[in-house]
Amino acid sequence: MRLPFKMPLIIYLIFALLVISAVPKGLEAAFVPSEVVGVSSIDRAADLARIEKALEMKMVKQRLGALGLSQDEIRARIGQLSDYQIHQLSQNIDKLRVGGDDALGVIIALLVITILVVLILNLTGHKVVVK
Repeated sequence: MRLPFKMPLIIYLIFALLVISAVPKGLEAAFVPSEVVGVSSIDRAADLARIEKALEMKMVKQRLGALGLSQDEIRARIGQLSDYQIHQLSQNIDKLRVGGDDALGVIIALLVITILVVLILNLTGHKVVVK
């Protein structure tokens, strides 16, 4: 079986290997002491205010109530957290989405994968028939 794009593929692979081999060899990864990486200043009051603001949202209250947690239990559990844990929680609040997962992103990813599969099948000489 003769591939119609055999020569361009070979040229692309040679070019890609040349680019990859041109990366400097002097770059190395190393361990960094935890003092350098640690958070330099944690404002516990600001982080707690951010968490409280998120807990006051109606949907959050309903969900935590459905899980069997009262407001007093939630506040007690937050009070047991360390400064670093509270800081992490307040930083991760922004990443939460109210509606859950992003379904649009999943649909777009599936469409891109489907288009790539059809394109690869067409390039290899197979026919795709949609009835």
